[in-house]
Amino acid sequence: MKKGLAILGATGSIGCSTLEIVDLYPDRFEVVCLSAGRNLERLAQQIRRHRPRRVAVLSEQDAYNLADLLDGDLPEIGFGLDGLVACATEAGVDMVVSAIVGAAGLVPTMRAIEAGKD
Repeated sequence: MKKGLAILGATGSIGCSTLEIVDLYPDRFEVVCLSAGRNLERLAQQIRRHRPRRVAVLSEQDAYNLADLLDGDLPEIGFGLDGLVACATEAGVDMVVSAIVGAAGLVPTMRAIEAGKD
């Protein structure tokens, strides 16, 4: 059975490395949620490749900009802290990779733990 992943900070070094592992073991992992800071172009590429159900970005404007980049079948796009928490606690997520630098990752990581995610 595949493990559902949420990758918070998907466009950074740790997030990209995690997605490389997913590519190596597609029978073991499914990308359910992705989040990113400012690198919307890379996030759009990741969305096209991995087809997550939900994504989170920093701001409402970033959400509109990402939707413009994707132009088509969109995942649910959230933003800010609420968007991150939604990714971290999504029902299909078994494991959360929290790769957000600093205090910004604390609340979503705590919510993931409270929700019983690995």
